[in-house]
Amino acid sequence: MSDEPARELTLYVQSKKVITSFFRPAAPTAPGDNPTADITHPTHAHVDDSLAGEEAHFLSDDQARCVALAEEIAMKRGYVVKVTDIAKAGRFERIVTERLRGVQTFPVLLGAHGERLEGVDAFTEEHLCELMPTEMGALRAFTYIKVRGGDLDRIRDVLLTLKEVKELHLLTGDWDVFVVLEFESRTGGKRQVLDFVTGRIRGIPEVLDTSTLVPEYSVTKFAF
Repeated sequence: MSDEPARELTLYVQSKKVITSFFRPAAPTAPGDNPTADITHPTHAHVDDSLAGEEAHFLSDDQARCVALAEEIAMKRGYVVKVTDIAKAGRFERIVTERLRGVQTFPVLLGAHGERLEGVDAFTEEHLCELMPTEMGALRAFTYIKVRGGDLDRIRDVLLTLKEVKELHLLTGDWDVFVVLEFESRTGGKRQVLDFVTGRIRGIPEVLDTSTLVPEYSVTKFAF
């Protein structure tokens, strides 16, 4: 599809800067290697000087959990999350960052079209999936069912025993029941859907007629 969403999202976190007297000798590095950015170990002429204090940035566990959850869901749904710690960004950069205007709490995840999640409580699997819609791997179809007068509770129970039936809705009007079907493999296409509807659903004695829609392309915001 030509209108695929942007696949990179930006996640802003805010770590805390502390001064620590914890002494850990810097690990030897090969020429060109980059030392860790979290704790800076300056060169000390004497051991006593090394105990004077060093700067370190620590991310709270609740923010770290949000980062881990966002990265996990992004990987499953084909997205990339770029994490930026504003505590390490330059003051001028923070001022001109219009995207963070009005933000009160961190972390903040920005979607492809300006949507955003703000604060630890907003980082749920449901909300993250809404910001990362993705193509569905399974094949879904939608079937309207007309039934003869009878026990709708029994028909509901029969339909729900079929593993391909993922949702069921009772209607008023020309059709009595609407079901959402899902098939693990797309290889059978429309044929496997109609075989199932005519063989299994139309085989229920109370079913008089069906009408089925099989999408050519599907995108979901739901978790799966």
